[in-house]
Amino acid sequence: MTDTAALPGAITTAELTSQPEMWRQALSLPSDVLGLLPQAGEKVLVVGCGTSYYIGDSYAYLRNDAGVGRTRAAIPTELNWVDDDEHIVVISRSGTTADVIDIVERYQSTHRITAIIGDLDTPLGELVPRRVHLGFADEKSIVQTRFASTVLTTLRASIGAVPDSLVDDAVAALAADLPMDPADVRHVVFLGHRWTSGIAQEAALKIRESAGFWTEAYPVWEYQHGPISCAGPGSLVWVLGEVPDSVAADVLETGATLHGATLDPQASLVMAHRLAVALAALRGRNPDTPPFLNRSVLSVD
Repeated sequence: MTDTAALPGAITTAELTSQPEMWRQALSLPSDVLGLLPQAGEKVLVVGCGTSYYIGDSYAYLRNDAGVGRTRAAIPTELNWVDDDEHIVVISRSGTTADVIDIVERYQSTHRITAIIGDLDTPLGELVPRRVHLGFADEKSIVQTRFASTVLTTLRASIGAVPDSLVDDAVAALAADLPMDPADVRHVVFLGHRWTSGIAQEAALKIRESAGFWTEAYPVWEYQHGPISCAGPGSLVWVLGEVPDSVAADVLETGATLHGATLDPQASLVMAHRLAVALAALRGRNPDTPPFLNRSVLSVD
């Protein structure tokens, strides 16, 4: 009998397909857990690396646009100032990311810090008493899928920004045809606007990590300011939301395939995860063990 867990991409596939259930669990978190997250009127700084930064960026746009309080996202190594009254939210699946731990150690005596974390029995879990534990969404895979999207679900829920259709859209994203036959794709571009710009960056990162594939991401209105010159037959230009008419016309003129998402942009990320695994298979890569990557970066030079 074949051990399906040993097949290339089996772990990643199992985890990404579990996302609707993970989101349901996040939407059922008790009020005292959500109450640990920033409340209306607080100034917020979200800190994370890679995927966690992109999720934080999406949340920052959503929270700012909702008028709940000034919010920004930062990469730890690029952070050069922190306001005295900022509530710092750190995101780490592993709880071992050195850059994030460094920020906590620097500011834990002067600031309110809340960690959104996948594993409490870790250095970060021991450092931060205010913890939103999403252990049910933790992963074995190196490349994040369900943990990151479950964090975003939780953050959206904390500001009342979850549409009733979100979980159903995730289910639909698992069943729908991919926007282009992976065998015909040579280049993928994700375009977002405001909160979906972070989603676009995260979708592109997933394909780069899993498949080592040529992938870009931009705010939708920036695409015509240069990057569109790379588009052509074999390009998939995927807009996470409504496609502006002028952008659509210019993309189609290049010969690229244009896809405008009809699902919630977060659910479209699930479909992008599927495309990442499919492209990895075509290139003979195992998305469960992408080269040069580990679950977290454990040292900072």
